[in-house]
Amino acid sequence: MISNWLAAALARRNIHYGWVMVGVTFFASLIAAGTVGSPGVFIVPLQREFGWNTAEISSALSIRFVLFGLMAPFAAALMNRYGLRNVTLTAQLIVVCGLLASLEMTQVWQLIVLWGVVIGIGTGMTALVLGATIAARWFAARRGLVVGIMTASVATGQLVFLPLLASLTERFGWRIALGLVCVVLGASALAVAMVMCDRPSDVGLRPFGDKGTEPLPVAPASNAPIMAAALGTLRDASRSSVFWILFATFFICGASTNGLVQVHLIPMCLDFGIPQVQAASLLAAMGIFDFFGTIVSGWLSDRYDNRWLLFWYYGLRGLSLVFLPFSDFSFYGLSLFAMFYGLDWVATVPPTVRLTAQRFGPERANLVFGWIFAAHQLGAGTAAFGAGLSRTLLASYLPAFFAAGALCIIAAASVLAISRHPKPVVT
Repeated sequence: MISNWLAAALARRNIHYGWVMVGVTFFASLIAAGTVGSPGVFIVPLQREFGWNTAEISSALSIRFVLFGLMAPFAAALMNRYGLRNVTLTAQLIVVCGLLASLEMTQVWQLIVLWGVVIGIGTGMTALVLGATIAARWFAARRGLVVGIMTASVATGQLVFLPLLASLTERFGWRIALGLVCVVLGASALAVAMVMCDRPSDVGLRPFGDKGTEPLPVAPASNAPIMAAALGTLRDASRSSVFWILFATFFICGASTNGLVQVHLIPMCLDFGIPQVQAASLLAAMGIFDFFGTIVSGWLSDRYDNRWLLFWYYGLRGLSLVFLPFSDFSFYGLSLFAMFYGLDWVATVPPTVRLTAQRFGPERANLVFGWIFAAHQLGAGTAAFGAGLSRTLLASYLPAFFAAGALCIIAAASVLAISRHPKPVVT
């Protein structure tokens, strides 16, 4: 196999194959981020072509966000049973089929089924759980940094895709832009098929940073029904207050990022007379800052108290969201917001993953984080629909931004209720 040959070649250069796994996962997640984030570019073109209002389109995006999150714990169980490569390839196939079918849609119910249900399930089969699984299985050291790198792919996906998709949509229409997404998804699937492996033992390695000499224990067979594995983990984790704190704060994280800014910032900028390509470039600028901010967050989470990192991340994000309506949407004000907010976009993920692994153990870390990530997407879905409803009923997005800022302040205070010293939960 290509993976075995490549692992041997890298070993001769003292490079661990785990970094190849990080690279291919980064690429796959980058493409998925472009797929998940692209509908924000298409809201206005769909309104113009089909006459759908913001609330109708937002309802489809809300369903997608919710399914994207609810699939996460079941995706973790699927990965444990069927392997990373098989699940990732299946997910990409589902997304491509949904996007291709949507090229011919003409009714809002078709938008809901394809962009809401099909793409929500497909993207949710990998989501951030894929990166968390690879960090837990392939790395005994540098886990925080690895999670930071792979989480940064979300920002890079926006950086690469949104301005390009916005430009293609303006010149050639939204169908051409969507076709490009399908092409790059095919390239991602090819890379996954060639080099992705399940565990370090598949290529005769120990996890990166593992200096032990004893034979690694054989991974336990995962023959339990997928539903039982996912729900059993939820039952065990729900006995811990730490789980509910992380669940609630990640709900707020999703409500203040993907569901609000990623979906509605572009149409809100249009309300203030800012062209779509320029608004997409603003999101791309956030992506640049978030790329570095998330990697630095991963580095910090390996060295400092993760609770206090989350306190500052949520607090500063809340202040930036409250500031936005007072920026007058000037070039200076929006640039300041893009820098300040962008550095903090998904910086919360590395410390949240590390806290999850500390409290629930590496074997169940991906399943527990799957449920925590489900809360993230429930929050995103709530904000996506709520902000769209605010725009339809009140003719303004601003109440949604004020509410998200206030919730972030509450999240900042909540994380300090987690005890300082890790007490692993026996499950």
